[in-house]
Amino acid sequence: MEKEKSAGELLQEKLLLNRKNIGMTADDASEQAAQDFCEPYKAFLDACKMEREAVSWIVKKAREAGYAPFDPKAAYRPGDRVYYNNRGKALILTTFGTRPLADGVRIMASHIDSPRLDLKPNPLYEEAQIAFFKTHYYGGIKKYQWGAIPLALHGVIVKKDGETITCAIGEDDGDPVFTVTDLLPHLAAEQMKRPLKDGLKGEELNVLVGCRPFKDDKASEKVKLNIIRLLNEKYGIVEADFLSAELCVVPQFKARDIGFDRSMIGAYGHDDRVCAYTSLMAAMEVKAPAYTTVTVFADKEETGSDGNTGLNSSYLKFFIKSLAAQQGLSGREVLSKSTCLSADVNAAFDPTFGDTLEKRNCSYVNYGVVVTQYTGSGGKYGTSQASAEFMAQVRRVLDGAGVVWQTGELGKVDLGGGGTVAKYVAALDVDVVDVGVPVLSMHAPFEVVSKADVYQTYRAFKAYIEAQ
Repeated sequence: MEKEKSAGELLQEKLLLNRKNIGMTADDASEQAAQDFCEPYKAFLDACKMEREAVSWIVKKAREAGYAPFDPKAAYRPGDRVYYNNRGKALILTTFGTRPLADGVRIMASHIDSPRLDLKPNPLYEEAQIAFFKTHYYGGIKKYQWGAIPLALHGVIVKKDGETITCAIGEDDGDPVFTVTDLLPHLAAEQMKRPLKDGLKGEELNVLVGCRPFKDDKASEKVKLNIIRLLNEKYGIVEADFLSAELCVVPQFKARDIGFDRSMIGAYGHDDRVCAYTSLMAAMEVKAPAYTTVTVFADKEETGSDGNTGLNSSYLKFFIKSLAAQQGLSGREVLSKSTCLSADVNAAFDPTFGDTLEKRNCSYVNYGVVVTQYTGSGGKYGTSQASAEFMAQVRRVLDGAGVVWQTGELGKVDLGGGGTVAKYVAALDVDVVDVGVPVLSMHAPFEVVSKADVYQTYRAFKAYIEAQ
């Protein structure tokens, strides 16, 4: 029989914050639900390694779920579903609610770009009869992690006549892969003296693409010529077409279960496609919300959210303005009454590097979705910070739905820091807070999340947009 609790234990339960590992409380059905939810998520990760692929994948799923392209001149009724595709690299999904837009909308905003190696405009070169691509890394990476691993080439090439060619080389079993070479330990004495951040320098992230020469004694740069010949035969391109291309090199790894208990997923791009996927699944399952839902999949977050597909631009504001006009409102009137979950990840406590996080205020693997009241760095620079009132609202929603959740910060005060899209949404006069999955090895080519945390994040987003 269960031992009767003491007065002190009962008071602890009533008064103290008590975070628990999901595994201590979850029943078999909940654990199986998390496993089932994460299987298609792994397929999404494998299919969507850059933002263009994510947009194409989401649009296909959205159309199957009844979403149609948004028409600013059309009249929409509660339950209608529309999407707005911004240049093939950012996307907004909306389901119209029963309440008037004057009451505001419920926004979930994730990003679908991840750190990677972008090809330079003039990437292909030959040296010592070996051909390489020059790259310029995108987002915050540890450069040394990108050496001596299998890589795949993804992206688009737009020829001068407007023809668009899409490529993804290295993902199928029969495809070749690529790699960044590194120096052998025997000759690396000087390299090993470098600071870790310079273990591989930016200009050393050169991608190996071939070494077979074109069989013509009179031609120069025979290996480079042979590579461009092969590309011309397959895609019909010439070297100048690299000037109008968006090509990137990403890890070739597939999403895999981690651990004897298969409790975690290792993959490239959890940050932030894990929040994109969970918010997408929540958005598509809610058929008749009270508040109109606006689910955003943004680009360029990893480089500061700038550009016309990042949330530091005006496309979200203009979209809300178009929605508002249909009910005779201004965009400002709708936005000022709206709320947002900035759907982004946080750093999970890693005991191997435990001195980087403040244990009372960081997030933990298997403790549920993370609510991050503020980000920024140092003295909270670069954060919007959610208000106490909105934090209380989020608490009510999550607790009311039985969602397992925790709070977190991104590192110790004088050590950590980082940013999300939250401050750009807050700049539109919207109440916003960061909500997402705790991640191990964030920004590495192979990141790790807990399946239980992924599932609770989906449940959090669903509870938020279902709340009356």
